[in-house]
Amino acid sequence: MFYFPFDSYYFILVIPAILLSMWAQSKVQSTFSRYQRMRAASGLTGCDVARRILDENGLYDVRVERIAGSLTDHYDPGARVVRLSESVWGSGSVAALGVAAHETGHAVQHAQHYAPLTIRNAVIPVTNFGAKLSMPLLMIGLLLGYPSLVSLGILAFSLVTFFQLITLPVEFNASSRAMRTLVDGHILRDEQEIDGTRRVLSAAALTYVAALIVSAAQLLRLILLFGRRHRD
Repeated sequence: MFYFPFDSYYFILVIPAILLSMWAQSKVQSTFSRYQRMRAASGLTGCDVARRILDENGLYDVRVERIAGSLTDHYDPGARVVRLSESVWGSGSVAALGVAAHETGHAVQHAQHYAPLTIRNAVIPVTNFGAKLSMPLLMIGLLLGYPSLVSLGILAFSLVTFFQLITLPVEFNASSRAMRTLVDGHILRDEQEIDGTRRVLSAAALTYVAALIVSAAQLLRLILLFGRRHRD
Protein backbone atom coordinates (compact mmCIF):
# COMPACT_ATOMS: atom_id res chain seq x y z
CA MET A 1 0.00 0.00 0.00
CA PHE A 2 1.33 3.44 -0.98
CA TYR A 3 1.87 5.41 2.26
CA PHE A 4 1.66 9.17 2.71
CA PRO A 5 3.25 10.91 5.70
CA PHE A 6 0.72 11.88 8.39
CA ASP A 7 -1.95 9.91 6.55
CA SER A 8 -4.74 9.76 9.12
CA TYR A 9 -7.12 8.20 6.59
CA TYR A 10 -4.98 5.05 6.58
CA PHE A 11 -5.55 4.59 10.30
CA ILE A 12 -9.20 5.62 10.22
CA LEU A 13 -10.29 3.69 7.13
CA VAL A 14 -7.81 1.05 6.02
CA ILE A 15 -6.54 -0.45 9.27
CA PRO A 16 -10.06 -1.26 10.59
CA ALA A 17 -10.88 -2.83 7.22
CA ILE A 18 -7.71 -4.93 7.33
CA LEU A 19 -8.52 -6.06 10.86
CA LEU A 20 -11.98 -7.08 9.66
CA SER A 21 -10.39 -9.06 6.84
CA MET A 22 -8.04 -10.81 9.25
CA TRP A 23 -10.98 -11.71 11.48
CA ALA A 24 -12.91 -13.07 8.49
CA GLN A 25 -9.96 -15.24 7.46
CA SER A 26 -9.63 -16.55 11.00
CA LYS A 27 -13.39 -17.20 11.12
CA VAL A 28 -13.41 -19.30 7.97
CA GLN A 29 -10.40 -21.30 9.11
CA SER A 30 -11.88 -22.05 12.54
CA THR A 31 -15.34 -22.83 11.14
CA PHE A 32 -13.91 -25.16 8.50
CA SER A 33 -11.77 -26.93 11.11
CA ARG A 34 -14.78 -27.36 13.39
CA TYR A 35 -17.04 -28.90 10.77
CA GLN A 36 -14.24 -30.90 9.19
CA ARG A 37 -14.69 -33.15 12.20
CA MET A 38 -18.39 -33.75 11.42
CA ARG A 39 -18.78 -36.65 8.99
CA ALA A 40 -21.72 -36.69 6.59
CA ALA A 41 -23.94 -39.77 6.76
CA SER A 42 -23.93 -40.11 2.95
CA GLY A 43 -20.33 -41.38 3.05
CA LEU A 44 -19.46 -39.31 -0.03
CA THR A 45 -16.18 -37.42 -0.31
CA GLY A 46 -15.57 -33.96 -1.72
CA CYS A 47 -14.36 -35.54 -4.96
CA ASP A 48 -17.49 -37.71 -5.17
CA VAL A 49 -19.78 -34.73 -4.70
CA ALA A 50 -17.96 -32.60 -7.28
CA ARG A 51 -18.10 -35.37 -9.87
CA ARG A 52 -21.77 -36.08 -9.17
CA ILE A 53 -22.79 -32.42 -9.55
CA LEU A 54 -20.81 -32.04 -12.76
CA ASP A 55 -22.31 -35.18 -14.27
CA GLU A 56 -25.85 -34.21 -13.25
CA ASN A 57 -25.35 -30.96 -15.18
CA GLY A 58 -23.89 -32.68 -18.23
CA LEU A 59 -20.39 -31.34 -17.59
CA TYR A 60 -18.61 -34.62 -18.28
CA ASP A 61 -15.63 -32.82 -19.83
CA VAL A 62 -14.88 -30.82 -16.66
CA ARG A 63 -12.22 -32.61 -14.64
CA VAL A 64 -11.84 -32.79 -10.86
CA GLU A 65 -8.24 -32.65 -9.69
CA ARG A 66 -6.50 -32.80 -6.34
CA ILE A 67 -4.14 -29.99 -5.34
CA ALA A 68 -1.89 -29.41 -2.36
CA GLY A 69 -2.79 -27.23 0.60
CA SER A 70 -5.85 -26.44 2.65
CA LEU A 71 -8.71 -24.27 1.37
CA THR A 72 -6.87 -23.77 -1.92
CA ASP A 73 -9.94 -25.03 -3.76
CA HIS A 74 -11.01 -23.25 -6.94
CA TYR A 75 -12.51 -23.64 -10.40
CA ASP A 76 -10.27 -22.85 -13.37
CA PRO A 77 -12.54 -21.75 -16.24
CA GLY A 78 -9.69 -21.72 -18.75
CA ALA A 79 -8.65 -25.31 -18.12
CA ARG A 80 -12.21 -26.37 -17.17
CA VAL A 81 -11.00 -28.03 -14.00
CA VAL A 82 -12.38 -28.07 -10.46
CA ARG A 83 -9.37 -28.27 -8.17
CA LEU A 84 -9.95 -29.53 -4.64
CA SER A 85 -7.44 -29.24 -1.82
CA GLU A 86 -6.16 -32.19 0.15
CA SER A 87 -8.47 -31.30 3.04
CA VAL A 88 -11.52 -31.49 0.75
CA TRP A 89 -10.73 -34.07 -1.95
CA GLY A 90 -10.92 -37.26 0.10
CA SER A 91 -12.82 -35.96 3.09
CA GLY A 92 -16.40 -36.94 3.87
CA SER A 93 -16.99 -34.07 6.30
CA VAL A 94 -19.87 -31.64 5.92
CA ALA A 95 -17.27 -28.87 5.55
CA ALA A 96 -15.55 -30.62 2.65
CA LEU A 97 -18.82 -31.40 0.88
CA GLY A 98 -19.86 -27.76 1.12
CA VAL A 99 -16.60 -26.48 -0.31
CA ALA A 100 -16.63 -29.05 -3.13
CA ALA A 101 -20.21 -28.19 -4.05
CA HIS A 102 -19.43 -24.47 -3.95
CA GLU A 103 -16.47 -24.73 -6.31
CA THR A 104 -18.41 -27.03 -8.63
CA GLY A 105 -21.13 -24.40 -8.60
CA HIS A 106 -18.71 -22.08 -10.38
CA ALA A 107 -18.31 -24.67 -13.15
CA VAL A 108 -22.10 -24.79 -13.52
CA GLN A 109 -22.24 -20.98 -13.56
CA HIS A 110 -19.63 -20.98 -16.32
CA ALA A 111 -21.55 -23.52 -18.40
CA GLN A 112 -24.80 -21.58 -17.99
CA HIS A 113 -23.13 -18.24 -18.80
CA TYR A 114 -24.11 -16.75 -15.47
CA ALA A 115 -23.88 -13.00 -16.14
CA PRO A 116 -21.92 -11.81 -13.06
CA LEU A 117 -19.32 -14.56 -13.61
CA THR A 118 -19.03 -13.64 -17.28
CA ILE A 119 -18.48 -10.00 -16.36
CA ARG A 120 -15.95 -10.89 -13.66
CA ASN A 121 -13.94 -13.11 -15.98
CA ALA A 122 -14.00 -10.42 -18.67
CA VAL A 123 -12.63 -7.68 -16.37
CA ILE A 124 -9.84 -9.77 -14.80
CA PRO A 125 -7.16 -8.67 -17.33
CA VAL A 126 -8.21 -5.02 -17.04
CA THR A 127 -8.33 -5.26 -13.26
CA ASN A 128 -4.85 -6.77 -13.05
CA PHE A 129 -3.50 -4.05 -15.34
CA GLY A 130 -5.20 -1.33 -13.30
CA ALA A 131 -3.89 -2.75 -10.01
CA LYS A 132 -0.30 -2.68 -11.31
CA LEU A 133 -0.61 0.76 -12.87
CA SER A 134 -2.54 2.65 -10.19
CA MET A 135 0.22 3.27 -7.64
CA PRO A 136 2.91 4.31 -10.16
CA LEU A 137 0.45 6.79 -11.66
CA LEU A 138 -0.39 8.17 -8.23
CA MET A 139 3.25 8.51 -7.22
CA ILE A 140 4.32 10.17 -10.47
CA GLY A 141 1.29 12.46 -10.45
CA LEU A 142 1.91 13.57 -6.85
CA LEU A 143 5.67 13.99 -7.26
CA LEU A 144 5.38 15.97 -10.50
CA GLY A 145 2.21 17.81 -9.57
CA TYR A 146 -0.01 16.38 -12.31
CA PRO A 147 -3.56 16.05 -10.91
CA SER A 148 -4.73 14.30 -14.08
CA LEU A 149 -2.27 11.44 -13.46
CA VAL A 150 -3.45 11.16 -9.85
CA SER A 151 -7.06 10.98 -11.04
CA LEU A 152 -6.10 8.34 -13.59
CA GLY A 153 -4.36 6.36 -10.85
CA ILE A 154 -7.44 6.50 -8.65
CA LEU A 155 -9.61 5.43 -11.59
CA ALA A 156 -7.28 2.50 -12.25
CA PHE A 157 -7.50 1.43 -8.61
CA SER A 158 -11.30 1.67 -8.68
CA LEU A 159 -11.26 -1.28 -11.09
CA VAL A 160 -10.04 -3.43 -8.18
CA THR A 161 -13.01 -2.34 -6.10
CA PHE A 162 -15.37 -3.06 -8.98
CA PHE A 163 -13.88 -6.55 -9.30
CA GLN A 164 -14.45 -7.21 -5.60
CA LEU A 165 -18.01 -5.92 -5.94
CA ILE A 166 -18.90 -8.15 -8.91
CA THR A 167 -17.33 -11.10 -7.08
CA LEU A 168 -20.00 -10.99 -4.35
CA PRO A 169 -22.99 -12.18 -6.42
CA VAL A 170 -20.78 -14.84 -8.03
CA GLU A 171 -19.75 -16.29 -4.67
CA PHE A 172 -23.16 -15.93 -3.02
CA ASN A 173 -24.84 -17.65 -5.96
CA ALA A 174 -22.31 -20.50 -5.92
CA SER A 175 -23.00 -21.07 -2.23
CA SER A 176 -26.75 -20.94 -2.80
CA ARG A 177 -26.43 -23.49 -5.60
CA ALA A 178 -24.26 -25.67 -3.38
CA MET A 179 -26.75 -25.75 -0.51
CA ARG A 180 -29.69 -26.40 -2.83
CA THR A 181 -27.87 -29.25 -4.58
CA LEU A 182 -26.67 -30.86 -1.36
CA VAL A 183 -30.09 -30.72 0.26
CA ASP A 184 -32.24 -31.61 -2.75
CA GLY A 185 -29.88 -34.45 -3.68
CA HIS A 186 -30.05 -35.82 -0.12
CA ILE A 187 -26.27 -35.59 0.18
CA LEU A 188 -26.83 -33.79 3.47
CA ARG A 189 -29.40 -35.80 5.37
CA ASP A 190 -30.30 -33.99 8.58
CA GLU A 191 -30.56 -30.50 10.01
CA GLN A 192 -27.24 -30.79 11.83
CA GLU A 193 -25.36 -31.53 8.61
CA ILE A 194 -27.19 -28.79 6.74
CA ASP A 195 -26.48 -26.25 9.48
CA GLY A 196 -22.79 -27.17 9.59
CA THR A 197 -22.33 -26.80 5.84
CA ARG A 198 -24.26 -23.53 5.80
CA ARG A 199 -22.03 -22.14 8.54
CA VAL A 200 -18.89 -23.04 6.59
CA LEU A 201 -20.15 -21.37 3.41
CA SER A 202 -21.38 -18.31 5.32
CA ALA A 203 -17.96 -17.90 6.94
CA ALA A 204 -16.31 -18.15 3.54
CA ALA A 205 -18.67 -15.49 2.18
CA LEU A 206 -17.50 -13.09 4.90
CA THR A 207 -13.99 -13.13 3.40
CA TYR A 208 -15.33 -11.76 0.12
CA VAL A 209 -17.33 -9.07 1.90
CA ALA A 210 -14.22 -8.14 3.88
CA ALA A 211 -12.13 -7.99 0.71
CA LEU A 212 -14.63 -5.54 -0.80
CA ILE A 213 -14.56 -3.39 2.34
CA VAL A 214 -10.75 -3.29 2.31
CA SER A 215 -10.68 -2.28 -1.35
CA ALA A 216 -13.43 0.34 -0.87
CA ALA A 217 -11.61 1.76 2.18
CA GLN A 218 -8.39 2.08 0.21
CA LEU A 219 -10.22 3.72 -2.68
CA LEU A 220 -11.99 6.18 -0.38
CA ARG A 221 -8.67 6.97 1.30
CA LEU A 222 -7.09 7.84 -2.05
CA ILE A 223 -10.05 10.02 -3.05
CA LEU A 224 -9.95 11.90 0.27
CA LEU A 225 -6.19 12.33 0.12
CA PHE A 226 -6.27 13.63 -3.42
CA GLY A 227 -9.11 16.01 -2.57
CA ARG A 228 -7.24 17.36 0.46
CA ARG A 229 -4.00 17.85 -1.47
CA HIS A 230 -5.87 19.45 -4.35
CA ARG A 231 -7.45 21.94 -1.93
CA ASP A 232 -4.07 22.59 -0.29
